Amino acid sequence: MTGVPLIAARGIYKAFPGVQALDNVDFDLYPGEAHVLIGENGAGKSTLMKILAGAYHPDAGTIEVQGNEVKIQNPREAHSLGISIIYQEYNLVPFLNVAQNIYLGRAPRRQTPLLGALVDHKKMHADAETLLRSLNTDVDTHATVKFLGVAQQQMCEVAKAVSVNARVIIMDEPTAALTSREIEQLFNLIRLLKSKGIGIVYISHRLNEVHEIGDRVTVLRDGRYIDTKQVSEVTVDDMISMMVGRSIENLYPRNYREPGEMALRVTGLSSQALRLRHVNLNVRCGEIVGLAGLVGAGRTELAKAIFGAAPYDSGAVEIFGQPIEKNNSPAKMVRRGVGLIPEDRKSEGLALILSVAENVVMASLERLFPRSFVSGKKEASVVDGAIKDLAIATPSGKRQVQFLSGGNQQKVVLAKWLATNSRLFIFDEPTRGIDVGAKAEVHSLMDRLVAQGAAVLMISSELPEILGMSDRVYAMHEGRVVAEVPRAEATQERLLAYMMGQENGNTRNN
Repeated sequence: MTGVPLIAARGIYKAFPGVQALDNVDFDLYPGEAHVLIGENGAGKSTLMKILAGAYHPDAGTIEVQGNEVKIQNPREAHSLGISIIYQEYNLVPFLNVAQNIYLGRAPRRQTPLLGALVDHKKMHADAETLLRSLNTDVDTHATVKFLGVAQQQMCEVAKAVSVNARVIIMDEPTAALTSREIEQLFNLIRLLKSKGIGIVYISHRLNEVHEIGDRVTVLRDGRYIDTKQVSEVTVDDMISMMVGRSIENLYPRNYREPGEMALRVTGLSSQALRLRHVNLNVRCGEIVGLAGLVGAGRTELAKAIFGAAPYDSGAVEIFGQPIEKNNSPAKMVRRGVGLIPEDRKSEGLALILSVAENVVMASLERLFPRSFVSGKKEASVVDGAIKDLAIATPSGKRQVQFLSGGNQQKVVLAKWLATNSRLFIFDEPTRGIDVGAKAEVHSLMDRLVAQGAAVLMISSELPEILGMSDRVYAMHEGRVVAEVPRAEATQERLLAYMMGQENGNTRNN
């Protein structure tokens, strides 16, 4: 790239207690460029972006904006310099409408004789509508944000960034919760922004997206700068090697074996509230069964109904041959040896303000300490073993979970359920938002679990993961299981057809 970069970070250092987050890191971005930033969880990507966005201050190093050295003290100063960041968890006020969110704190005003300056709602909505149309999106400016889909909320965030004349827009895992169609819409929007000379910093764990949308790619590892390459010069394998410092020979390490006893049987499960219709499926010990479907197909709702976390109207659930009373509780399911690794680890899988140790033993207190007295020595033994076995990157078990990377938070959720000695695991999006190295570790753990006789029901939106890890695959469409496909017959095209309701599939009831 030639000319003056929109933003350039040189020799950036940043440390937190017990962690060197960034160690002499360089990064720059040019007008009209999509610069992809990749690395494992904990590599320092988010820390670097928060420094550029004014949320953190570097311990050392310099930042230049259009050739001029600056000190970015806070996010407001970053905005004034034309830098906006769109986090994974959107910064929108759910009970305000779209226009109010776009112009929050900057709403146009009109003078009145009696009341002085009041918000000019008519102009605000007109300006918001013009802005959204310029981005080729038709989101209703009067719609309340909490009722919008994820993709529409993301469009609001982009519009908000453009409304402050941002020249640099940072997108952190922007496609994590989007459907294929919504991802293509986002990519078209990014291309439009690039054509206007706006620079995009794009953080993603989905390496296939690098070639789809990126111009250059920079790799961080363990807080250090590894390299910057033109996207056209690197393959996915090259990027993986740079990210993890080694080649990952097998991202899907499955050793297929004959299944054992029936661990889970679901028959005719229906729920009007959950929009589930006569669902049948089963999982045996020693196998991983994939559950595929588009967003809204009912996969997570089914998992919660099985686990007792959501009610259902009719049908039957059996765990290891024993019928489960209708609308059971999660606590009873834990006692029966069932563990649920939820889709949203932050709100449903972890207590973020508690320590690693407290989270690890949370679901197994009754089993570990039947006399209700917690033994610090026994707890430390369980926690230290989990940290070692799962390679959880934490200074100690006393570290608050909120300060761990996404991949290590996921490992803490896994450690919590392993501590319960569960025999049936429901994994809901087990590798969402974690890097390729952590994905390989999670996949290896799943294979070890079934090798030891456990059973796994795995929900995933990533078809390569479904195909690579599953013994059998169930496809869901609009609350129904529409097909059961053996591993040998499963292809992406066939599963997509079932998931989209374009092919008639007959579910085999075993």
